[in-house]
Amino acid sequence: MHHSLLSAAAIALALSGTSASAEFSIAFEWGNIPACNSGRPNTVGSPAFVLRDVPPGTTSIEFRLKDRDAPNYDHGGAKVKVGSDGQLPFGAFKYKSPCPPGGVHTYTWTATARADRKVLARATASRKYPE
Repeated sequence: MHHSLLSAAAIALALSGTSASAEFSIAFEWGNIPACNSGRPNTVGSPAFVLRDVPPGTTSIEFRLKDRDAPNYDHGGAKVKVGSDGQLPFGAFKYKSPCPPGGVHTYTWTATARADRKVLARATASRKYPE
């Protein structure tokens, strides 16, 4: 009986539609930014981002970059409007590039979807630099 209840629950979840399981997410590539390992970042154009399942009602998305190995350094970011296709092209805003002094660091972009001032969702994506 437990097995049939589990199957019924799985079927009900599947029938409820994908919106119940959809989760705001982002992906990015560093793009063609100048190599940097001096600890003195360059001001560069933002990566190209792909956003999936942007919450309905989103009016802007705020992007912030954090170096997980040097979390007190502010790499900046920006608040932008994103089209309905979920694509943000390379160079949509300026920020301070990854530039770990003499090694590899892990960097995390956080995207915060907002409806005016209300936070609707957050998504993160991390990559090492240099890769």
